[in-house]
Amino acid sequence: MAQNQTFDLIVIGGGPGGYVGAIRAAQLGMRVACIERDRLGGVCLNWGCIPTKALLAGAEFYHKLKHEAAGWGIEADNVRHDWGKVIARSRGVADNLNKGVGFLFKKHGVTHVQGQARIASPGVVQVTDASGQPGTALHAKHVLISTGAVPRSLPGADFDGQTIISSKEAMSLPTQPKRLVIVGAGAIGMEFAYFYNAFGTQVTVIEMMDRLLPIEDEEVSKAIAKAYRKAKIDCRTSTKTLAVKKTGSGVEATIAPVDDESKTETIAGDKLLVAIGVRGRYDGLFDPALGIELFKDHIKVDKTTYQTSVAGIYAVGDVIGPPWLAHVASEEAIVCVEQLAGHHPTPIDYDAIPGCTYCQPQVASFGLTERACREKGVAYKVGKFPFQASGKAQAVGHTDGFVKIITDEKYGEIIGAHMIGENVTELIAELGLAKRLEATAEEVIATIHAHPTMSEAVHEAALGTQGRMLHF
Repeated sequence: MAQNQTFDLIVIGGGPGGYVGAIRAAQLGMRVACIERDRLGGVCLNWGCIPTKALLAGAEFYHKLKHEAAGWGIEADNVRHDWGKVIARSRGVADNLNKGVGFLFKKHGVTHVQGQARIASPGVVQVTDASGQPGTALHAKHVLISTGAVPRSLPGADFDGQTIISSKEAMSLPTQPKRLVIVGAGAIGMEFAYFYNAFGTQVTVIEMMDRLLPIEDEEVSKAIAKAYRKAKIDCRTSTKTLAVKKTGSGVEATIAPVDDESKTETIAGDKLLVAIGVRGRYDGLFDPALGIELFKDHIKVDKTTYQTSVAGIYAVGDVIGPPWLAHVASEEAIVCVEQLAGHHPTPIDYDAIPGCTYCQPQVASFGLTERACREKGVAYKVGKFPFQASGKAQAVGHTDGFVKIITDEKYGEIIGAHMIGENVTELIAELGLAKRLEATAEEVIATIHAHPTMSEAVHEAALGTQGRMLHF
């Protein structure tokens, strides 16, 4: 690349915020460069959202063959798995999509720059190549930071990539561990617990809060706990990890109840996966003298314009804080660049963002929980329909879980949705659209849902908010 190129927009980071923002800006007629120091697609495509779903799909398929085939009248004797091929398939999926992002850049005329970016001053970005040699200086009126996040380590137990691992190592271990200890029962911890357990690893989950998936509705947490107990996953809630020690054979975690740290217990594992959250990734990105304001290990922005404390520099996605979700990063980037192009995009409704966990049973939700309604003093109604009463769920053998809809008591407007069960990560979109349109439960009821489908559970739950449920 020639020195000192000038663009309308420089995007730093090629993940779901960065590459989507770069493509949308190019569609709007901007001359765009996207700087990425690793692989296009970012953590989500290469080491997160996509490859983990490939792993989870394999785990579900294997579990069905090994434990459920007989119930379907199918003989599947001597079912085994090849760990190397399980991992290789996941990596292949990520590699294919990585190439796809490169193709999209070429299609839309986005300049891809490989290297480490550093914002030298507003509108000036220096790029260091893989050998560490600085050289290229890019100039633009606008700079968009979308550099994502990195896993938080457990105090006193730094990641070593071998024994104490993050999600990145967990999805590509060359050898399947016989025992795995997971610290953290959020989405990442729960997905890996399901994956490894399905293939026969002895899994222990340690969670400091009083329930699994602590940000979800309480009934959802109870339902997932029941499912994990049935799968023989050892889940320790209200439990604190006091210390971690590496041993010759793996690792030992000293744990205790949060309300009595004197009652210690030692849990041994071949590996320890730490899944306690993330922090913004901006190491080496800018000199502190630039004056970009930070907060709680993230970059502070105006959540309407996404401008940082420095004019002309913007940030979106995980680097600006929760919710740490790929679809949020993409949407924030679109809203940001459309505003830069002089458009007036619809602002993001942060109360309607779906959160999904792709274990089995799946979990999906948005909006207020019952607890949140009580704490805020919101008068509400609930409709809850169990998949056990669904004809389609019975037919396909997925009767665990339910759909719960929460509505405003006065108008019937949908203010929350909470689901656990088969394919609920797909079902949540209908209610997300309803929330965007400020729809009421009555409008969902008036929408004919095909029979037999899993989505009928949404219709029945909406009926339930009015005491009109027909099949339960």
